[in-house]
Amino acid sequence: GTLLNVSVSDHDRSDSLLLSWDEPEGGAKGYLLALSSLGSGTQLQNGSAGPNTTSFWFHGLTPGTQYEIEVTATLACMDATSQTITAQTSPSAVRNLSLSSGGSSASLRAAWAHGHGRRDGYRLGLWHSDSHTLVRNASLPPSASTFLFDGLLAGSEYALKVSTLAGSSQASTSIHQWTAPSIPTQLRLSPRSSTSLVASWAGAAGAAWLHLELRNLLTQKDSTTLSARRGLTSYTFQHLQPGTQYWLGLSATAGSHTVVGPNATAWTYLLSPGNVTLSSAEEQNSLQARWSIPEGQRDFYLVTLREGEDSVPTRNISVGGDNDHVTFHGLSPGQQYSVQVVVVAGPYRASAHSTAAWTEPQAPSGVSLSSQGSPHSLLASWEEAMGEGYLLALSLAEHPVKNSSLLRGVTSFTYEGLYPGTLYTFEVSTVAGPYTSSPRCISNWTYPLPPEQLTLSNGGHSTSLQASWRAASSGSTGYTGTLRETKSQVQVRNVTVGNDWTNVTLENLVPGRQYTLEMAAVAGPYRSPVRSATDWTYPLAPAGVTLTNTRRPMGLSAFWDKAAGDVDQFHLQLYSKSHAAQRNTSVGPNTHNFTFLGLSPGTQYFLKVTVLAGPYRSSSHFATEWTYPLSLANVSVQPGRKPQELHVSWVESGGGRDHLVQLSVAESLSIIRNVSVPRGVTQLDLEGLVPGSRYRVEIISQAGPHRISSQTAIGYTVPLPPRSLSASPVSTARALAVHWETAPGHRDGYLLSVLQEGSSAPPRTLEAGKDSTNITVPQLEPGTCYLVGIWAVAGPYRSFPENITSCTVPAAPTNLSLTNPGSSSELYTSWNKPPGRRDHYRVTLHSLSAQSRIQVQTLSADALNCTWTHLEAGSKFAVQVTAVKGSLEASSINVTQWTYPLAPVNLTLGSPAASALVVSWAVVGRGAEGFVVDVSDAASGAPAGHAVLGGDARSHILRSLSPGTRYSVAVRATAGPFHASTPNLTHCTRECDALLA
Repeated sequence: GTLLNVSVSDHDRSDSLLLSWDEPEGGAKGYLLALSSLGSGTQLQNGSAGPNTTSFWFHGLTPGTQYEIEVTATLACMDATSQTITAQTSPSAVRNLSLSSGGSSASLRAAWAHGHGRRDGYRLGLWHSDSHTLVRNASLPPSASTFLFDGLLAGSEYALKVSTLAGSSQASTSIHQWTAPSIPTQLRLSPRSSTSLVASWAGAAGAAWLHLELRNLLTQKDSTTLSARRGLTSYTFQHLQPGTQYWLGLSATAGSHTVVGPNATAWTYLLSPGNVTLSSAEEQNSLQARWSIPEGQRDFYLVTLREGEDSVPTRNISVGGDNDHVTFHGLSPGQQYSVQVVVVAGPYRASAHSTAAWTEPQAPSGVSLSSQGSPHSLLASWEEAMGEGYLLALSLAEHPVKNSSLLRGVTSFTYEGLYPGTLYTFEVSTVAGPYTSSPRCISNWTYPLPPEQLTLSNGGHSTSLQASWRAASSGSTGYTGTLRETKSQVQVRNVTVGNDWTNVTLENLVPGRQYTLEMAAVAGPYRSPVRSATDWTYPLAPAGVTLTNTRRPMGLSAFWDKAAGDVDQFHLQLYSKSHAAQRNTSVGPNTHNFTFLGLSPGTQYFLKVTVLAGPYRSSSHFATEWTYPLSLANVSVQPGRKPQELHVSWVESGGGRDHLVQLSVAESLSIIRNVSVPRGVTQLDLEGLVPGSRYRVEIISQAGPHRISSQTAIGYTVPLPPRSLSASPVSTARALAVHWETAPGHRDGYLLSVLQEGSSAPPRTLEAGKDSTNITVPQLEPGTCYLVGIWAVAGPYRSFPENITSCTVPAAPTNLSLTNPGSSSELYTSWNKPPGRRDHYRVTLHSLSAQSRIQVQTLSADALNCTWTHLEAGSKFAVQVTAVKGSLEASSINVTQWTYPLAPVNLTLGSPAASALVVSWAVVGRGAEGFVVDVSDAASGAPAGHAVLGGDARSHILRSLSPGTRYSVAVRATAGPFHASTPNLTHCTRECDALLA
């Protein structure tokens, strides 16, 4: 037949084949195409093409697979020609090709995913990118998906080509990758000067690039970055800071791989400080060193303080590199110092010295105040400080407790007798000569005492326990405790309360379970030793307990309901508060009543029913009932302590709950007071009654609802004493008038008692009616004081007495006389002693001649006379004697008398006429009551004239005399019955002629 020249190609498509042929001569009506799997003959695809068509695509084929294709051309006249060829699809390239170092500097691992379809195998080719040299060739079976290339150069880039083989066809995929760089070694960084560092390293061939970073470690900001190609082994960093630590980091880079290499640190050389000085600081016992900061950086300064002339190092201080001074505290007082300042930067140093300086004392350091677990003491300690000694002060809440003074060398002191659980403050100062440092202060607590008398009580509750304790005798800040179940030791509750708590209730507990409470007192950071207490919660109690009277005189019946749960037995306890004996009995669990016989009358009984179940017991509430009482005996009514009170007493004979005391006025029988008193009380004071009244008392005994009356008793209240008692003397009688006011209340009368002072004789008694308010006590001694007492009387009782003291008027002196013993300046007074008593006599002498002149003498009660002297001559006097008793007086009658007058002096006579004589005289002192002029014939003695003149006369003219006659004249001064005369003086009257002349 005709050849079709069939050919096939894939046009780089691994899942398709393009079939081409030549059209046969004469053409063809059409074409039939069939595609089969090579070897199996199984037709996979078929198709047809029309005339004039010379190609056909088979799609959806499997890559890398051999196929058999038959092309049949339909010719004219039902003829056909065909041609069969074999063809293979191109293989698929691998997918997800990767080439990774895995951190290795000498190997790369290739990995891929198989492409779709079939393949005969793989061929791998690895080239060194820089040299373009084929490094490795490998052929792999179709199932391989990874391959490791080893022995490669570190830090180098490689290219990998993976070809998928299928027959004579192949599909390739390429990828590039770097091996990891190798890390340089032996990195060193060393100073060259104060401003430069040299870096060096080895083993840098395994990296494409080296990256160096120099960083200032002080600032963390100033950094220098350098990148060098493969082969560089050293580098010098310039223009750095002196005395500064630098950090150098080295990393190697190859492609996307970066490996952090070693790092190194180094310091630049530093400069020495300048202008180092040492001078005193503001604080006592301190010195301050100063210096100029050198250029550059540094780690710190090491400042060494040297002591004494020998410059013995005594203190080293390190300060930051930015400081330009340092202050030394706590130096020895009065000591010479110098300082060396060493600047340090890494391992390098530079130093300078100062001149010397001196210090003052400073307080000790290292002060501590330790309780050492003691509640009553604190140990104060401190480090030795230079100086002569120490002043110590312990205070409590800013109040000093104790001040002490100690010599140098002592560094501790124990305070005893302190309060437990209390915060104390301790101060210590150093003393050196005139200097005393500021104090060092520290505070600490003494250990608290544990709570005392810790108890845990259920208080009768089945679900709670109450813990109580007595607060420690001194301070604490609170209490803390833990409640546990005693048997299982399971913690149930934590308790924390303040220091003012002394009890706490723990609730929601399990009934009938034993618990243990542990408690401690807390003061500041310290806890006291633990105290513990244990108790049980109560089980549930029985209910419905009653006690009833059986109407038998001495019997009571008990009833109760069975308690919930199991009961072993019931325990009955019957007792009375008034009797020590009690009844106890136990009955079985099925018994619910019991009768008690032979009880005391009039007594209240209490019944408690207790349920016993195993080790627990729980009691009911008390039921109570009374037996019938008996009446009281020996009822007595006596006056009370006050007039408004009655004291009632009785003897109990039959018990009873209480007694009702009924009070009534005896005359009316109406009850005015009901007072209830409890049993056991056998007396009662009734208050608010009317004094001096008669009352009736009846006592009713009560025992529950039962009552019985006693016999009736009569009694009186004590009357009130009279008020405003007064006693006054009756002026003329030997009597006292007693007056009083009636007090509130009643009385039967009054009783008076009159007792003479100083007398051992029994007092006189008098009675007065109940409405009386006065009485006169007669027949008393004059001038005598009496104690007068008065009582109000009601029945057999008296009120408290009212007493008053009063005196009778004394008797006046009698037979008073005032006599002149013949003197012109004295008078004598005497009298008779009057009856009775007196305190003294007051004798008063009045001058009747001169009304303003009074003399008074006070004489004893036994005096009977007195003498008056230095009186005025010729004067009349009146005397009166008064007997005095207290404020009472009795005076005698007045008696008068004259003192003798003094005779006139300087008597002169003259004759103004023949029948007259002129008489003149003078007086001494006051003069006299009057004057008498007597004239007589000098020769015969016969009276010739007589003239009575007043006391004011100092001259007188005697008329009707005989002329020329000698007369004898005398002038007498008169005072009462007394007189005193001048001597006779003679003188002649004139002659008649003489008168005429």
